[in-house]
Amino acid sequence: MILSAAGAALGGLLFGFDTAVISGTTAALQAQFALSDAALGFTVASALIGTVIGSLVAGAPADRFGRKPMLLAIAVAYLVSSLGSGLAPTWSALVAFRFLGGLAIGAASVVTPVYIAEVSPTDYRGRLVALNQLNIVLGIVLAFVSNYVIASLVPPETAWRWMFGIVAVPSALFLVVTAVLPDSPRWLVVRGRDAIARAVMARLGFADPDAEVAHMRQAASRVPDAAAGRLFQPAHSAPVACAIAIAMFNQLSGINALLYYAPRIFTLGGAGADSAMLQSIAVGGTNLVFTILALFLIDRFGRRPLMAFGSVATALALILVGIQLESAAPDGTLVLLGLLGFIAAFAVSQGAVIWVFLSEVFPSAVRGKGQALGSTTHWVMAAAITWAFPVFAARLGGWVFGFFGAMMLLQLLWVWRFMPETTGVALEDMDLRRAH
Repeated sequence: MILSAAGAALGGLLFGFDTAVISGTTAALQAQFALSDAALGFTVASALIGTVIGSLVAGAPADRFGRKPMLLAIAVAYLVSSLGSGLAPTWSALVAFRFLGGLAIGAASVVTPVYIAEVSPTDYRGRLVALNQLNIVLGIVLAFVSNYVIASLVPPETAWRWMFGIVAVPSALFLVVTAVLPDSPRWLVVRGRDAIARAVMARLGFADPDAEVAHMRQAASRVPDAAAGRLFQPAHSAPVACAIAIAMFNQLSGINALLYYAPRIFTLGGAGADSAMLQSIAVGGTNLVFTILALFLIDRFGRRPLMAFGSVATALALILVGIQLESAAPDGTLVLLGLLGFIAAFAVSQGAVIWVFLSEVFPSAVRGKGQALGSTTHWVMAAAITWAFPVFAARLGGWVFGFFGAMMLLQLLWVWRFMPETTGVALEDMDLRRAH
């Protein structure tokens, strides 16, 4: 069970690696292709545009053909994208291969959490799904470290190619590992393959596969056949609304703007180029440490308490950063501490909770589509904010972070009033209309 969850979570590692690797290439790309700030924003956002489409289209085939075939397709797309980006002869080719990588990231954000949730028992579901987030963060750290090492060893005019191309190594590993994963037993039950589902659950180590499959079959029978595969219906209105809200707030924190433009932000705070790259590694390391902490907290304290804490802590940290960047002489140390505080609070709260929550709240028949809805919302917001960030940061300075902080206070209100608690509830028994 743990090996299956960890193997699928390699998709999360590539998610993080491919997402953050471009942060070390922005200056070189702008010089190499003579890009304006707006064109640079589009170059960075090209992958995010791909994630929007990837997350939008991944749910239906994941529900129809199974989680494992989709994971294999994602692994191939990662491999082709990384090699193509590193070898791209023109700006348009680079954008095209980054777009393909975005398709893989978007699809992985849908399929990986769903797969892990469906091979996990209720009591350990939170921490096993959070392995995906841990791997996302580990991938981000590896990207920052890889960028720093490559920048130190390779001439600037070719370093960006190595930064993109190195992603092919974990992509190949993910392809090999995915080939030996079992398919989701819950998906197998939905498709009427109960005997295979029992065999898979026995292989995964479930204590009583017969009882588990019977429970899944009973839950599936409660949904009318005509409505079984439809996401947008009154019975699913609560999880649909919650999925959209948590995904929007996740990006309104400004997390992807920080990850994609970390060296640029530290430079605004007064850091030199080398120091800014090292401080970016500190951001990734903090993210990793506090994501590990979240693994031990998410099933113990629940999703809502972590989200409430994170809302307050991220808001305070972001406001501190905004005030410093708006001051006449910004204190680089306080900017660093504020951003590290933001990353720590984000990692231990919505960073860990979002993918767990999205993988839990929908019934099995529409779980892929529901996860796709949440992921698509997440990536639409990420693309818009990342594309616009260079322009608004240049014009507004620290007020950008003040806006992000205000959004986190608004998130606190949503958590308090509307977010249900899903900890300890079996996937087959999830009913958000009575959960809160």
